Amino acid sequence: MTIVLLLLSLLFVASCSLPMAPDPSVPPVARRVHHENHWHGEVYVDDYYWLRNKETPEVRAYLEAENAYTGHRTAHLKPMQDRIYEELVARVQQTDQDVPMRLRGYYYYTRTEEGLQYPVRCRRRAAADGAFDPAAAEEVLLDRNEMAAGLDFLSFGDIAVSDGDDRYAYTTDVTGFRQYTLHVRDLDTGKVHEDLAERVTGVVWAADGETLFYVTEDATTKRSDKLWRLRLGGAPELLYEEVDELYAINVTRTRDGRYVLLSATSTDTYEWSFLDAGDPAGDFAALLPREKGHRYSPTHRDGVWYLRTDKDALNFRVVRAAVADPRPEKWEEVVPHRDDVFVARFEVFAGHAVVQEKQRGMARFRVHDFESGQWRQIDFPEAVYAAGSGGNPEWTSTRYRIDYESMVTPPCVFDYDLDTLERELKKQREVRGYDPAQYETVRVEAKARDGALIPVSLVYKVGTPRDGSAPLWLYGYGSYGSSISPSFNSDRISLLDRGVVFAIAHIRGSRTLGESWRRDGMLMKKKNTFYDFVDAADGLIEAGWTSEARLMAEGGSAGGLLMGAVANLRPDLFCAIHSAVPFVDVMNTMMDASMPLTVGEYLEWGNPNEKEAFDYMMSYSPYDNLEAKAYPATLVTTSFNDSQVMYWEPAKYVAKLRALKTDDNELLLKTKLEAAGHGGASGRYDRWRDRAFEMAWMLKQAGVTE
Repeated sequence: MTIVLLLLSLLFVASCSLPMAPDPSVPPVARRVHHENHWHGEVYVDDYYWLRNKETPEVRAYLEAENAYTGHRTAHLKPMQDRIYEELVARVQQTDQDVPMRLRGYYYYTRTEEGLQYPVRCRRRAAADGAFDPAAAEEVLLDRNEMAAGLDFLSFGDIAVSDGDDRYAYTTDVTGFRQYTLHVRDLDTGKVHEDLAERVTGVVWAADGETLFYVTEDATTKRSDKLWRLRLGGAPELLYEEVDELYAINVTRTRDGRYVLLSATSTDTYEWSFLDAGDPAGDFAALLPREKGHRYSPTHRDGVWYLRTDKDALNFRVVRAAVADPRPEKWEEVVPHRDDVFVARFEVFAGHAVVQEKQRGMARFRVHDFESGQWRQIDFPEAVYAAGSGGNPEWTSTRYRIDYESMVTPPCVFDYDLDTLERELKKQREVRGYDPAQYETVRVEAKARDGALIPVSLVYKVGTPRDGSAPLWLYGYGSYGSSISPSFNSDRISLLDRGVVFAIAHIRGSRTLGESWRRDGMLMKKKNTFYDFVDAADGLIEAGWTSEARLMAEGGSAGGLLMGAVANLRPDLFCAIHSAVPFVDVMNTMMDASMPLTVGEYLEWGNPNEKEAFDYMMSYSPYDNLEAKAYPATLVTTSFNDSQVMYWEPAKYVAKLRALKTDDNELLLKTKLEAAGHGGASGRYDRWRDRAFEMAWMLKQAGVTE
């Protein structure tokens, strides 16, 4: 009996020494540990700096506690989340195939099957007349579902088929950290050359089908900095290393197949070198000397470079120059610069060229016939829409593919005859149960505090009131010149059918209104991005679209910085904010040159090692400007393996905000601790379930409960 009592006593003591699981009904409180950052002669205390220690059990325990708390607080949303998830899945044709794309003697496409997470990449041999032959035997190139067996995450990076159509190079990431491994599959035998290189960010074939050129990234900073040449069966050869930390490199190939191109680009300066693809053992030659402030992109036809360039052209123009002598003084104008038109893209084919332009935020296409010298414009049926090149790899093609959609029109694939401009609808995505006549889309303008007019795209169900009573979901980004198109999203129907107005604020920092619109929202003008979002929201309220009590806001990554900044500026303006993978700890990231991608960002945000830039960035950094005041209900989502915005930025932000805020509004952090990336889960069903959760939470905050 004595021994039994002694064992029971030992077990009791041992159990008392184990850490108790936190109560999921109580908000987690992150431990505060004094840490000092010494910047520009001043001390900045950061009590949550320790959350950067990814490998420590305490960090993971804190994130698990936050997840448990989020799960407890949102358990009542499960029925609504399930209904929305079922709606999202039900609208999508589960077993489907995209429009085949021709490259030489084959048509390439992807298809999906009901119940499977991932698409399957396939091809069929073209018919004798070059047409797609549905009766031809299907070749499965990559079945991502089979490849993902036993994995939580799988994504592809670059994919390239050899000129002989018999080899397939591809890269894979299995963690979400965007760290890709290179493989080559022999399509005739099925043999796979595995793990040819790690950290690969770009790959192309030389014309011989035996030689690969690929780019790798730095293991710490993730900057693409090295170019390699690999002949299958041999050892890789380092050809070039970019030592300037402001630049990243990439490798591509001209559409005519003539040249392999090496680019070295920073925010404001581009440089290109070229190599004859038929001479893979040769040396790359510079197209033009690197010139600070000059951005350009080349394409080739019949011994002539066509350059999209911003030299003496804020919104870009297109010039032509002989390969033998491409000096600027020898340039000939092809597409002139215009103050109100942004030249977004220039594509060259054997007999035609297509220029993609943007005017007042709307894409337009003009076609040039090399034989006649004539230009003609492609027109679209709606006033507010999104259109882009649909993938046109075939050099000799006389048909041009455009992807077209609007906020009420599901995605369409059109093929245009480049000689006649007659178009053929190849496919419109089926959206089950959707009637576009029940919805409307408009573009309005909101007045910014400095007088600029901010475009805002809206979509809503017919009959939605304009008396301020409707909930409104406002989305924004506003960085890197990235423009959010007024495109279709079947997920939004679940919002619109519940009376929600969905809006996109085309704020400065994007190129919606051209390059000047971008430059007015970067560097020492970055705050215009945040002011525009706030002013757009105020304008929508004044126009009766919604009210402060029913206004939701969402942004991700740099858009998460936007969310953090506007929450600090006008916390009274929003009832709820979803901040996805948010770049909110600006100063800690930008002052750490060893962080992935940091140094290259100096030309976008500013170099904080310069005091003026440091002070300006510090004045808007969301984490550094949190205060003891009331904030809107906030949901923050992230991935533990995100390589673009490290998990600790949102984790620190939530920890500090919870300690400071004076309100009782919900503050939730949800971290995907399993393998996932900057965009979340890789499987489509997993993504739909995550989105259903986010939608259910936001709707509940705006008073929508069904």
